Amino acid sequence: DHIFEKVNPEMEKLGYECKCLGGGKIEHNSKDKKIRVFGLSTGYGKADHSVTVEILKKVYTDYEITWSDDKK
Repeated sequence: DHIFEKVNPEMEKLGYECKCLGGGKIEHNSKDKKIRVFGLSTGYGKADHSVTVEILKKVYTDYEITWSDDKK
């Protein structure tokens, strides 16, 4: 909620229409080159974490990236 509400007005100024499809958390361990996507937003529900992982894999090509429905 915090990030979407901050970013959305700036995106609208650029002509984009945004909709939040869900949320979660990202745990980034740069030392071990691991990223974990998990959890949900209390206001928006759970995002499709598999989509998030596919986007992250394009940038963090040498990382192990996983996701789960775990809340913690």
